[in-house]
Amino acid sequence: MTTYFSSNFKLGILGGGQLGKMMLYSTRKFDITTHVMDASEEAPCKIACNQFMLGNLMDFDAVYNFGKQVDVLTFEIENVNIDALERLEHEGVKVFPSSETLRIIQNKATQKLFYKNNDIPTSSFLRFEDLSTLHEAIAQDDLKFPFVWKAAQFGYDGNGVKMIRDVSDLEGLPTSECIAEDLVPFKNELAVIVARTENGAVKTYPVVEMEFHPEANQVEYVICPARIDQAVAQKAQAVALKVSEAFKHVGLLAVEMFQTKDDEILVNEVAPRPHNSGHQTIEASYTSQFEQHLRAILNLPLGKTDSKVGGIMVNLVGAEGHTGNVIYKNIEQIMTLEGVTPHIYGKKQTRPFRKMGHVTIVNEDLAEARRIGQIVKETIEVVSD
Repeated sequence: MTTYFSSNFKLGILGGGQLGKMMLYSTRKFDITTHVMDASEEAPCKIACNQFMLGNLMDFDAVYNFGKQVDVLTFEIENVNIDALERLEHEGVKVFPSSETLRIIQNKATQKLFYKNNDIPTSSFLRFEDLSTLHEAIAQDDLKFPFVWKAAQFGYDGNGVKMIRDVSDLEGLPTSECIAEDLVPFKNELAVIVARTENGAVKTYPVVEMEFHPEANQVEYVICPARIDQAVAQKAQAVALKVSEAFKHVGLLAVEMFQTKDDEILVNEVAPRPHNSGHQTIEASYTSQFEQHLRAILNLPLGKTDSKVGGIMVNLVGAEGHTGNVIYKNIEQIMTLEGVTPHIYGKKQTRPFRKMGHVTIVNEDLAEARRIGQIVKETIEVVSD
């Protein structure tokens, strides 16, 4: 067995944002040597990894040359050069999740087709090679309003997703490949994180419920456990396991789902990495999602996924009308509240709706945790100087 702890083993992470930074909590705990590459000199990961490299994640040579220096390569963002990952795999570098998994997930149209081909429940959709063919479909009455437009590639954090109610909503959208999804009348947006090792051991975290910001299309609150019937929770877990089995991914897979009005479960999309819907696991679970991702990609025994206590996660995003050097107002005030832990990501510049941190609230009583979450949301302000 490979020795990862206090050894010559090198783990590489592509992407130096907050997810990587939180993964480094665990590499530090285990004393695993970690190299990180990111395009920004100010990447949050820079202060916590053993070696930091500046590089464009979409550039073949940058990714290939970085990958040649490490034993196992993982990522905290999907937008990386897949051809370079494929070459590295052929040359013996372990890449988890694999380039094959990432190639399917990176393109939302390919991802949706994958669900259809693998009998995984998802909303109906149409695929368009560009925006003009989508306009033609509307003109020919092949596509009816309202629908959800999604860019096939490079969407993140609510970017690349828009509700379309009439033709004017399409103005200013990217002209590239896209999909139009049926609008799902749903009760809840849910997520299940699945961890899978190279030898096929699998564990799921409890189902979480997500409350979204109406304009930014970003998660505002993650609530664990989800306030749903046990039968619905079991169905969501079963669907997540089916998705995991189909992808045969190694590492974490966050499966985002809709609970329809009829209590059916439809897969919305997936992320093959630690995810916003698992941040509360740092304080609320026996094993955080970040430690679990490391255990999975290193083929170590998976940790216990149960929650120790009810957990709510509140995203801290840049306030509207503020761009520039960040200031966190009233952070000391929220720290007087019971069970509150802030996580500040280390991004020096704020802008409207940019993810700057999160706050976890843990409490035996989930309703009380949610009440405190509301106070946190209304108290802390992420502004510029």
